[in-house]
Amino acid sequence: MHRVVIIGGGFGGLSAARSLAGRPVDVTLIDQRNFHTFQPLLYEVSTAGLDPADVAYPIRAIFGRVPNVTFRYGGVTGIDWTDHTVGLDEGEPIPFDSVIVASGATVKYFGIPGAAQYAHALYTLADARYLRDHILRRLEEVDADPQVADEGALTFVVIGGGPTGVEVAGALAELLDVSVRHDGFRFDRAHARIILIDGLDRLLTPFIAPASDYAAATLKSRGVELRLGRMVKEVTDDCVALDDGTTIPCRTVVWAGGVTVEGSIASQIDAASGPNGRLVVQADLSLPGHPGAYAIGDAAAVPWGPGSVDPKSGDQRICPQLAQVAIQSGKHAAAQIVNRVEGRPTQPFRYRDKGIMATVGRRAAVTQFPNGRVIRGTLGWLAWLGLHILYLIGFRNKVTVLVNWSWRYLSWTSGPRIIVGGDLDHEEADPPT
Repeated sequence: MHRVVIIGGGFGGLSAARSLAGRPVDVTLIDQRNFHTFQPLLYEVSTAGLDPADVAYPIRAIFGRVPNVTFRYGGVTGIDWTDHTVGLDEGEPIPFDSVIVASGATVKYFGIPGAAQYAHALYTLADARYLRDHILRRLEEVDADPQVADEGALTFVVIGGGPTGVEVAGALAELLDVSVRHDGFRFDRAHARIILIDGLDRLLTPFIAPASDYAAATLKSRGVELRLGRMVKEVTDDCVALDDGTTIPCRTVVWAGGVTVEGSIASQIDAASGPNGRLVVQADLSLPGHPGAYAIGDAAAVPWGPGSVDPKSGDQRICPQLAQVAIQSGKHAAAQIVNRVEGRPTQPFRYRDKGIMATVGRRAAVTQFPNGRVIRGTLGWLAWLGLHILYLIGFRNKVTVLVNWSWRYLSWTSGPRIIVGGDLDHEEADPPT
């Protein structure tokens, strides 16, 4: 049969593989992890709201009973366009007739000194688990010696005012509240600081201004300090320096400042790339000059659709790097492969905008529909919960997260506030990469 290789088991890769299940093609899905991560909820893991297993699901369990889909655990080293093979870090190359690049993106630090070394990224499950251990250790440290709070042990800096940054800041405030209220920590909650920094003058810039204002007001009411219109100049092991000359003593910096394709496998496959390293694709999501090759999701500059123009630049409108884009583009690329196999012409991709949402904490969220309508507060939060439960993979995960969230809605006493990273004296011995 026609051989299809899918590089990446994220939202896009899974969507493509599911769409090809039972079709007249032989599919090999490759990923360097043997599980799919539900990235929108990583912030919940990092702030001890959910367990790592609640947001991860084994890829083999998803396709174990699908005869034409095979999972291959390993890292991709490149694509040989002449021999039509995908190289692996271990084992023989895998031949293909069609290939889908769904390798996602990586964290972007914008060249800020010290950011990559001292800031905690939040892009993988290992990142989230490591950050959770780090935060809980800081709380234990202050409980044992309250004087270290003056050195920044109780100061948490979040860099980035997009949905991830807003969600982390809100969840951190709730974690500190519940730690003092239910876990017997003896530090003064008023001495703990959460500072959210962004270079733009408002939060959640993809949202309309009233939604951004609501998020800002809600965070402020929960004790989060906002430093908007400020650029980070340097991150060190004990402070963050801003462009206005101020420094913030702190021991925890969370990086939510953006992503890039540069440095990922998509940047190493000898294909044209555009801004931020995203692969250039044609209207049907195929790679120019490489018949049978497609790029989707965060790895690609996915066009919004025929006739869609960016009002600012006048160029073709490009989709944002969102899970919905990855899911829809993965399904579309799979359909084009089937079209080619069955002798039909390929079709252009058209993104169906279903809206955007972000939570600010318990009973506080904003949901913006394509027509600009916004629901917020408890209703927005319930809409956010429902959508995330819907897209979670695995029945157990859905039930566990639903029960956890429901109980927290009533009491906020649940959550895996446990340190599992190993020896306290060797915290930095094996950080995630």
